[in-house]
Amino acid sequence: MDFFTPAILFGFALSLLIASYRLVRGPTAPDRVIAGDAMASVAVALLVFLSFHYEEAMLLDIALLTALLGFIGTLTIAKYLEGREVAD
Repeated sequence: MDFFTPAILFGFALSLLIASYRLVRGPTAPDRVIAGDAMASVAVALLVFLSFHYEEAMLLDIALLTALLGFIGTLTIAKYLEGREVAD
């Protein structure tokens, strides 16, 4: 597993770099929302990988919290872009 760790981390870094480019460049607001959601998903996957690599269960709790916050944030922004109230 230690042999593949740098390649896996490089893949995560590349995914975050591509998603952050789309987050900054757009061109539309939904593209930016999807890029932010993709970054949250990659961050969750990275936390799960690091949890297994370092055998640290606390990172799974942080991954779960990150996934929930990313989901709620994506829903909130999507409702805002749709023009509805968040309480609807």
